[in-house]
Amino acid sequence: MVKIKMQPLNSDTVTLEECFDDYMAKCKARNLSEKTLKIYEVRFSIFQKHLNGKDIKPSEIDQNVINDFILYLQQRGCNDITVQSYIRDIRAFFYYLMNNGLTPEYKIRLPKADKRIKETYTDEELKKLLKKPNLKRCEFNEYKTWVFSSYLLATGNRISTVLNLKIGDLDFDNGIIQLNKMKNRKAQIVPMASSLAVILKEYLAYRKGEPDDYVFCNSYGGQGEIRSYQEMLAKYNKSRGVNKTSAHLYRHTFAKRWILNGGDIFRLQKLLGHSDLTVVKEYVNMFSSDLSKDYSNYNPLDTLGTVKSQSKIGFNN
Repeated sequence: MVKIKMQPLNSDTVTLEECFDDYMAKCKARNLSEKTLKIYEVRFSIFQKHLNGKDIKPSEIDQNVINDFILYLQQRGCNDITVQSYIRDIRAFFYYLMNNGLTPEYKIRLPKADKRIKETYTDEELKKLLKKPNLKRCEFNEYKTWVFSSYLLATGNRISTVLNLKIGDLDFDNGIIQLNKMKNRKAQIVPMASSLAVILKEYLAYRKGEPDDYVFCNSYGGQGEIRSYQEMLAKYNKSRGVNKTSAHLYRHTFAKRWILNGGDIFRLQKLLGHSDLTVVKEYVNMFSSDLSKDYSNYNPLDTLGTVKSQSKIGFNN
């Protein structure tokens, strides 16, 4: 159990582990999520492993130490994005040390990383995955996975958000969904697509349950686990000839199709639950090559028809 220290930490005698304990206590006092706290603990444990038993004082941590940690991660085979993630998480602790006068102040810069195109499901793959199974012949698990896949594409929700969804959160009368368990811990209301409403109503007629029951449950009616649903989705996808198996690809696909269908990025930001436009702008940049599809059908100069496709080159003198 982490104890909250009542006295200021002494930079001359305090150990790095004691600083981290104090930092975690303050994070808990700020009511950070258990998932975030666990990530901080894992990052710090790997940083300690990098130190390899070296008794380093907080005041000795500087950019050189961080650079050595970056090299350590790279040598372990971490890609650029993963290294960025590690440094982004642990620098919060290092800034805590600076703010408490335990280490000299300096700016921690993230290592550069090439942005990779986010993988999505193609139209052909979606047709295979979203084809409704024959309810007279299929098992309930296959049907449930089809509903689950349809929900993911229709909302762009994270799998953790979906598995926290309860029957009472579905408001069919007003066409909205109440999301109470978001990554940013803020409740959110999103529209319910009419096609999704049809699918969910039929599903609940089979699934049954009370308002406090989870929409996507386990075999005993309790809350479904992320790992179980990922495995179920992987089996379902492969059975339909689709090798991509990640639930998160539906989120990327939702964003991509929203952009290509002309949806505005401000609403997309809200629907995806992002605090700002940073990630949404990344989606726009990543999928920019797809924006050329049917470009002439929407480009104002092309649609006016004032320019002939094979105009004669030259000027009359």
